Amino acid sequence: MKLPPLSLYVHVPWCVRKCPYCDFNSHGVGRGADLPEQAYLGALLADLDADLSLVEERELVSVFVGGGTPSLMSADFYRRLFAELMARLPLARDAEITLEANPGTVEQGRFAGYRDAGINRLSLGVQSFQPAQLEALGRIHGAEEAHLAVHSARRAGFDNLNIDLMHGLPGQDLELALADLDAALALSPEHLSWYQLTLEPNTEFHSHPPVLPEDDILWDIQDAGHERLERAGLERYEISAYARGGRQSRHNLNYWGFGDYLGIGAGAHGKISTPGSDGRLLVERRWKSRQPEAYLRRCNDPRGFVAGRTQVSEDELPLEFAMNALRLVDGVPLDMWQAHTGRDPQGLRQRLVEARKKGLLVEDAERLQASPQGLLFLNELLAMLSDE
Repeated sequence: MKLPPLSLYVHVPWCVRKCPYCDFNSHGVGRGADLPEQAYLGALLADLDADLSLVEERELVSVFVGGGTPSLMSADFYRRLFAELMARLPLARDAEITLEANPGTVEQGRFAGYRDAGINRLSLGVQSFQPAQLEALGRIHGAEEAHLAVHSARRAGFDNLNIDLMHGLPGQDLELALADLDAALALSPEHLSWYQLTLEPNTEFHSHPPVLPEDDILWDIQDAGHERLERAGLERYEISAYARGGRQSRHNLNYWGFGDYLGIGAGAHGKISTPGSDGRLLVERRWKSRQPEAYLRRCNDPRGFVAGRTQVSEDELPLEFAMNALRLVDGVPLDMWQAHTGRDPQGLRQRLVEARKKGLLVEDAERLQASPQGLLFLNELLAMLSDE
């Protein structure tokens, strides 16, 4: 039985300051903090070693280092990490290796070292170029630092660059949102992640919500922004992701295509498939201890680094698969439904007909593909396809 592609996610949990909208496992340490690089590297490798039996030397198609702020760690940290990683698992010859970085000036001098360490894709968390919006988001950089970070990355040899940008921000109108897009486009990134601010549980913004733009303004921003990005040569391939030709994020494509991934580091999540006796793929999700101090102590804990695991049930698989695959603008071949859920697509036919009648799916009997309207009302489409 053919297994899906395999990626690796590495989590670095520290940042200078926790942003009020952030629901990721990140822990503010202030500027100039002395991070336990050597201890954390040892823990990451021990964590990886404990998971190797799950993948049996399967090839990695991508590696993504996220956070937190991974660019707080030194270039030498990543040089040693990737050397040890490649001694344990084969990497595809053209493997995509991404590092998330903060545009703050502290990290920019390290970009050349990151490139030498083997990182070939940089993702810059800019979020906005407007001073008022950056302050509202609790960001520690300014617009000028964002520009300098891009230029520094280019000088260091990065020719695959993503800019993270948010819209629907406190105090933002259509003009400000488009100004942000224009500023990002002027830097000619190969990839742009452009997503709407949402108030997530367990964040400061959820406890003390800021005033956000009205719905009609949000619709106008999305419509005008999408048109501007497409006109600039960035093609939308996922709900909030745009790329120039051939520069789609392979790592995220593997997520959305329901591929497998190991997750190492404090709070990292993973998804691993194994062949079942009945011909179906069995899917397990697992996650690691969240608190950095607790994670580091797990090195000496016989229980290992896994804080929890769950087998995705047969009844859960359709929704799990659809939640990912339908985010892709081009969708997926319909035969992937059976490959990943174990269910005959014939049992889905009537639901597909109804979804097409409502304009939520494209008229293609061989693909599971949301229409432009379906992408806007994805929750409704998911309910139609997964409700028993």
